[in-house]
Amino acid sequence: MSEDNDAVELDDDAETEAVDAAVEEEADTTEEPTADAGAEGASADAETGASADAESEAAEEAEEEASPFDDDVMPDDDVDLLIPVEDYLSAGVHIGTQQKTKDMERFIHRVRDDGLYVLDVSLTDERIRTAADFLESYDPEQILVTSSRQYGRFPAEKFADAIGARARTGRFIPGTLTNPDYAGYIEPDVVVVTDPIGDAQAVKEAITVGIPVIAMCDSNNQLSNVDLVIPTNNKGRRALSVVYWLLANETLDRRGADTVFALEDFEDEL
Repeated sequence: MSEDNDAVELDDDAETEAVDAAVEEEADTTEEPTADAGAEGASADAETGASADAESEAAEEAEEEASPFDDDVMPDDDVDLLIPVEDYLSAGVHIGTQQKTKDMERFIHRVRDDGLYVLDVSLTDERIRTAADFLESYDPEQILVTSSRQYGRFPAEKFADAIGARARTGRFIPGTLTNPDYAGYIEPDVVVVTDPIGDAQAVKEAITVGIPVIAMCDSNNQLSNVDLVIPTNNKGRRALSVVYWLLANETLDRRGADTVFALEDFEDEL
């Protein structure tokens, strides 16, 4: 299966400027999420250098300073979520970019006056559950988690450690999934990526060898090579921590494990 559609051209510089502008108009403080609740075509070679880090830093600044309490973030306020909606919002999970693809339209609830797209957090919550259902059927050691994004590396590694999976963070070495002669060659059965753009090499190789891809996707992502989407802000430190934390606990819960991790376990100290 593939969650695909026509895509639009993306402009990372415009995205960063839009997020920065939004910060100036939002409140100065946020609430930290509580930890007591239960537990694309992808582009060729990923750009993981200075520009990607700068984009991540800009998104992190927006996440830290933006008001968590948008008036309207999902169509049904009575949906039963894994954690209180305020916890999703204070982590910035709902904050998209000022760019969108046609692929992601179904996961976008609305657009704010400043041009930023607001992701439907009820769909984020639903897809976390769906991904956990999907991962539960796999041998943990055959699950690969990747993140080239700076702020996704720690929670991705923590997620892999929590469920017994393998992680490849930072630059994804070409041939990891396709070249048996490479010393780091592995043969996973499913790949979880933090961003189909930053993790394009991992997505490309997963498609080549025919294994499914679960991806955390923002409003600007393309989904032509993604099998299961988790719609979320995939650039912010706290947003990624929350999503990986929930996915870990939900996956463990489906296996009947007694272990429950706290959100703090997935938050990297800056």
